[in-house]
Amino acid sequence: MLMKTADQTLTEQLASHFAERIRSRLLAAGARLPSVRQCAQQHQVSASTVVAAYDRLLALGLVEARKNRGFYVREMAPVQDLYAREATQNIANPARRPIDATALMRGMFQGDSDTPQPGMGVLPPDWLANSFMPAAVRRVAAGTADFSRRYGDPAGDLGLRQSLSKKLLGLHVPAAPEQIITTVGATHALDIASRTLLRPGDSVMVEEPGWAVEFARLEAMGMRILPVPRNADGPDLEVMARYCEAHSPKLFVSVSVLHNPTGFCLTPGSAHRVLTLANAHDFYIVEDDTYSHLAPEHATRLCVLDGLQRTLYASGFSKILAPGWRVGFLAAPAALVDRLTNTKLLATLTTPSLLEKALAWCIDQGQLRRHSEGVRARLDQARTRSTKLALAAGCSFASEPAGLFGWVETGVDTDALAQRMLDEGYMLAPGALFHANRQPSSLMRINFANTQDAVFWKVFARVRDGA
Repeated sequence: MLMKTADQTLTEQLASHFAERIRSRLLAAGARLPSVRQCAQQHQVSASTVVAAYDRLLALGLVEARKNRGFYVREMAPVQDLYAREATQNIANPARRPIDATALMRGMFQGDSDTPQPGMGVLPPDWLANSFMPAAVRRVAAGTADFSRRYGDPAGDLGLRQSLSKKLLGLHVPAAPEQIITTVGATHALDIASRTLLRPGDSVMVEEPGWAVEFARLEAMGMRILPVPRNADGPDLEVMARYCEAHSPKLFVSVSVLHNPTGFCLTPGSAHRVLTLANAHDFYIVEDDTYSHLAPEHATRLCVLDGLQRTLYASGFSKILAPGWRVGFLAAPAALVDRLTNTKLLATLTTPSLLEKALAWCIDQGQLRRHSEGVRARLDQARTRSTKLALAAGCSFASEPAGLFGWVETGVDTDALAQRMLDEGYMLAPGALFHANRQPSSLMRINFANTQDAVFWKVFARVRDGA
């Protein structure tokens, strides 16, 4: 609620409100601001106050006016330029600490609220609580080895790579320890693969809808992103074939199992045709299996059919076990391992041996397996409850509910809805975030573990219906 104060007028408060969200990427480039009438109603101010606030945002270069369409967030200028312009125009309270945020999804992981957040991409912390991980760290730290006083193996702790090799064999992924490189989480694994296999200007096929951070990361590296529509059985093969003929892509990034955000799983037939295209047009495939611990048994994976010839397999443990440990890995064709290791060396030198050794113990003792089984059972119950609540709130599902995420049809513009829900204390993941070129969408991604509360759905319905 905006309030008259001696320090700031209502216009200045409203301008600061939107400026902060734009700079922290909670309002991304291309997002439409509420209409003047809607904004006035939401913040209980006059239309003239809203117009004046929007004019200030225009002066800052944060938004642009489109004739007969409204106000839209502009691409961000360098942060130092924005604040220099704001200081000269006395727009915001100078005592306010500047927001230092550059990542598109930063707001999803601020973690400053005790309220379960529907847009979050991780399980609730209490779901991950256990006693075996601290015990593993104590056990490893109590050993006599002096590994903590020197750099570890550039490829990663050998014991962990051996444990991962055995674990992958259970998924029928043929990866010898020598083909595995440990990383600082699965995102780091994807980054190592991209930096090794690509050069600025190369074309990369990425599934759409897809993970917003992957789009942003590849774009920041100077890659040409080729969005491939993701269907229930797999990527749109006709679109891929046209891209191959026209652009000669070097890489295809895919989530075969429990695709984010749709929950789709690849079929064997589609997998075979994707691999046929890769062989015919000479591109590699990076398979992101971040949600493998939540996946159904015997799910189809490209690297299983391919035998790690043209595929690289990336995964980690942040989603199921220890987000703070940041342990991930990359399994790759033997011919690429040295190049991938060199890329890792240039970025991080090595990865923490203590945590890697502790994780190996958790895997070898069966602790990870038993923990994952318990989480899957709990998630099944959460999914059932959340699905019922979503349907009761008048939503529908664009894909069959599966895994951690639901791809929900709301019937309204979820960019605008997300901004109004922020005022209620809830962060949504609007559908526009999951497209390479942000576009209006009535879809949103929900986290089933965080949407079991009927109170959220009541607030959601009220805000949606009042839009």
